[in-house]
Amino acid sequence: MTQGNQSAPVAKKQLWAGRIVSALPALFLLVDGGMKLVKPAPVVEATVQLGYPESVIFGLGIVLLACTVVYLVPRTSILGAILLTGYLGGAVATHVRVGDGLFPIFFPVILGVLVWGGLFLRDNRLRALLPWRSSA
Repeated sequence: MTQGNQSAPVAKKQLWAGRIVSALPALFLLVDGGMKLVKPAPVVEATVQLGYPESVIFGLGIVLLACTVVYLVPRTSILGAILLTGYLGGAVATHVRVGDGLFPIFFPVILGVLVWGGLFLRDNRLRALLPWRSSA
């Protein structure tokens, strides 16, 4: 089972572990992006409390959904992870700026770790770029 232009197949258990770890943040981000499109009152209130005007919520939802879809497509998953890292970094900066507690600040960091961890498990291209073990 290979994805894209990988040189060696990913072990089946490792591939499934990567898919599961990748699915966790992806599901959250898809729901979050969808909620930004629907704009229920709690989403609008929370966004305005963070210092953003209501007019940007829909656009943020489109950007988040687009980045997540790019992440979910195996051929573009690395680009998607890079884009999501930028988006999540903006979330961290926003929560730091408004002086939120530790959980709101670190939750996007945890999502980012899951995004990259799942991708690392399921994609040989990324493991080739970031070898964690020596070849010896």
